[in-house]
Amino acid sequence: MEFIIISGLSGAGKSRAASVLEDMQFYCVDNMPVTLLPQFAQLCLATGGVYEKVALVTDIRDKDGFPTLIDSLGWLDEKGIKYRILFLEADSQSILMRYRETRRPHPLEGTAPTITEAIQREKALLSPVRNMAEHIINTSGLSLARLKQHLSRIIFDSDYSETLSINIIAFGFKHGTPTEADFVFDVRFLPNPFYDEKMRDQTGLDADVKKYIFSFPAAEKFVYLTKELLEFSVPNFLDSGRLTLNVAIGCTGGRHRSVSIAERLASVMSDNKNVNVSLVFRDIDRR
Repeated sequence: MEFIIISGLSGAGKSRAASVLEDMQFYCVDNMPVTLLPQFAQLCLATGGVYEKVALVTDIRDKDGFPTLIDSLGWLDEKGIKYRILFLEADSQSILMRYRETRRPHPLEGTAPTITEAIQREKALLSPVRNMAEHIINTSGLSLARLKQHLSRIIFDSDYSETLSINIIAFGFKHGTPTEADFVFDVRFLPNPFYDEKMRDQTGLDADVKKYIFSFPAAEKFVYLTKELLEFSVPNFLDSGRLTLNVAIGCTGGRHRSVSIAERLASVMSDNKNVNVSLVFRDIDRR
């Protein structure tokens, strides 16, 4: 069984680290009393492999204190249960800024004249656990993507790579803009095949319609510029922890121009190894 104990300073990102480990198929428990650690470990072992990867978050909020944690770790040692301690910290200015942004009180704020002194007191109280930690991560200025990479190297001894799911939606403005859209592009500047009787009952997936739309240089230029924008955005979205992006391409009815453009955009974006592209023609069957 892989047992990871996450500890560290309040505001250093322990809950975020636990969320990352959950994505890595760990069963995570936040702020479980350390006195229950031996019983919990026994329960995991008794399941016969159901809980093979477990992570526990413990911090200064635990009323039993860290001496109890040390005793519980001694019990794990006696039982031959391997564990690792992951300690998260950050500089005082970063923690202070995070508490100001969330407006949450520091756990030790009532025992110290200022939050700055509370942070310093917490550092002193946690120093024994920090000294025991196998891995120490400083999260000052660390993005979610970088944190995932750090944890991946610690857990799997490899870099963690994620892909951004880009959902490209062709739609018609007359039927409403997709509410889930992050980007909305309007291609009604292109000539409308609807006004050609030969193409009126066709869609943007038909060869005649595609040939007509891309006979205008503005269509190819639009696809190129949109691709450039999305490729610029992909690493920035991943760095912020975003995993899904909805891109809506709209024309009047959602059957001709938006369909052809969306299909071409999906095709050129599929070459990017950092994205998974899906394509939806929302209004293609509407008349």
